[in-house]
Amino acid sequence: MFTNSFWSLLPPIIAILLALITKEVYSSLMIGIIAGGLLYAEFHPIAAMEHVFVDGMIGQLADSWNVGILIFLVVLGSIVMLMNRAGGSAAFGRWASEHVKTRMGAQLASIALGVLIFIDDYFNCLTVGSVMRPVTDKNKVSREKLAYLIDATAAPVCIIAPISSWAAAVTGFVDGANGLALFIRAIPYNLYAFLTIAMMLTLTIGKFDYGPMKKAEKACLAGKNPDPSLREASITGSEDQPNPPASSKGKVIHLVLPIFTLILCCVLGMIYTGGFFEGESFVDAFANSDASVGLVYGSMTALFITIIFYLCTKVLSFKKCMNAIPEGFMSMVSAILILTLAWTLKSMTDSLGAAEYIAGLVERIAENGMVMSLLPAFVFLIGAFLAFATGTSWGTFGLLIPIVVSVFHSDMSNELMIISISACMAGSVCGDHCSPISDTTIMASAGAQCEHIRHVSTQLPYALTVAAVSFVGYIIAGFAKTAVVTLPAGLILMVVVLMVIRSTQKEAS
Repeated sequence: MFTNSFWSLLPPIIAILLALITKEVYSSLMIGIIAGGLLYAEFHPIAAMEHVFVDGMIGQLADSWNVGILIFLVVLGSIVMLMNRAGGSAAFGRWASEHVKTRMGAQLASIALGVLIFIDDYFNCLTVGSVMRPVTDKNKVSREKLAYLIDATAAPVCIIAPISSWAAAVTGFVDGANGLALFIRAIPYNLYAFLTIAMMLTLTIGKFDYGPMKKAEKACLAGKNPDPSLREASITGSEDQPNPPASSKGKVIHLVLPIFTLILCCVLGMIYTGGFFEGESFVDAFANSDASVGLVYGSMTALFITIIFYLCTKVLSFKKCMNAIPEGFMSMVSAILILTLAWTLKSMTDSLGAAEYIAGLVERIAENGMVMSLLPAFVFLIGAFLAFATGTSWGTFGLLIPIVVSVFHSDMSNELMIISISACMAGSVCGDHCSPISDTTIMASAGAQCEHIRHVSTQLPYALTVAAVSFVGYIIAGFAKTAVVTLPAGLILMVVVLMVIRSTQKEAS
C-alpha cells in the first residue's frame, strides 16, 4: 500500500523538516524512523517495532561497512585526542597564528587543506577539522563557517578526484563500460563540485556572507552566541569531557607527523584491500578497494605509530596515552549516535521502495525523446532530491547511474550519456550536502565541533544557490554537449549571482 510510491519518501521528509524546525536532531530522526516503521507495517505496532529495531537499527549496526566506519571514527577521535593531549594542536595553532594572520588566510588555508585531502570524504572532514580548528578559532572564523568549508571540500572534491574512494564507488556501479574512463570523462561536467569550489573562493576573497551564515560570522566576530537557545557545544560533546592541560613539550611535529602518518597509512590500507600488493595496478587497486576496511587498517596503524612516537619523544606517558583513547571514543559518541539513527532511517526508506519509485520516474522521463536534451537537468534534480531524502550520495548514484547507462545502451561515444552521468553524481553530492541526515554532513559538524543543526541551517542557503546555478548549467550542457561551453558558462554565472547577492546586501544595509 505504501511501498514504491511517494509515501516511501515521507519518513525522511518528516525527519528533515522536524530537524530544521526544532533544531533538535535526535528526536527528529527517531520520529522519522518510527513513521517509516509504521508505514512499512501498515500501522501494526508490534510489526513496526520489529522492523525498526531488528531490520533497521540492528541490521545497520551488523553491516560490515557501517561497523568499519564507526571503528574509523573512534580511532580517529582517539588520535585527535592524543594530538591535543600531546600539545601538538596547540603548537600548530601558535605556529599558524604567526603565519596566518587574517580571517581570509585562515579560510583559504582550510580550503587548500580540504582540496589536498581528496582520498576520502570521511577522512577529509575529521582531519581538516582537527588541524584547522585552532587556526580558524584564533582568527575569529565561526565554527559554522569552518563546518561549511570542510563539508564543501569533502564530497565535492572527492567526486572529481580520479584517485579516491568515490571514484572507486562510481566505477563499481557501471556495468557494460569502462567505469574509470567514464568517471574521468564526466569530471569536466560535474558542475556542482566546481561551482562549490568557486563559491567558497568568491565568498572568502570577496569577504562577504549572506543568510544565517552572515549572522553566525558577525556573532563570532563580536564574541557572541548567534542563537541563545543553542548552547556553545560541539556535536561531539567534548566540552563535557575532562580536559587535562596539554603537554608543554608539544611541538608542531607532534601534530604534523601523526596526520601525515594517518594519510599515508589510510592510502596504503585502501590499496591493500584492492589487491595492490598482489599485483594490481595503483589505479585498479583504488577502483577495487574497500574504503571502510582500508580506513580501519590505516587508522589503527597510525594510532599505534602515534603512541610509539609520543612515548619515544617523552611528550606523553604511557598512562596518559591510554587515557586519551577512551576520551577520544567519548568525543565521538554523539556523532556515532546520529550516524546510527541516520542509517536506520535510510533502511526504513529503502524498505519502503523509495529507490525503485525514483528509478521509475527517471525511466519515464528518459522514454520521452522530446526531453532528452533536458535529461541531465532532470537527473540532477532527481539525484539531489533522492540524496537529500535518504542522506546518501553513494546509494543515489548507485541507483541512477546504471539506469542512465542502460538508457544510452552503454554507448561511450554519446556525450549526452557522459553529461547525464555527471549530472547524477553532481545531484547526489548536492542532496547529500544539503541533508541533515547525511553522514558527510554529520562528519563535517563533528570535524568543526559545530552544533549539527546550526551547520545545516547556515550551509543550506549556500548549497541551494550552487544547486540552482548547476541546474541552469545542465540545461546548457544538454544542448551544447561540450564542457568547453558548459563549465565556463556555469562559473561565470556563479560569480555573477554572488555579486548580485553582495550588491543587494549593500543596498539593503
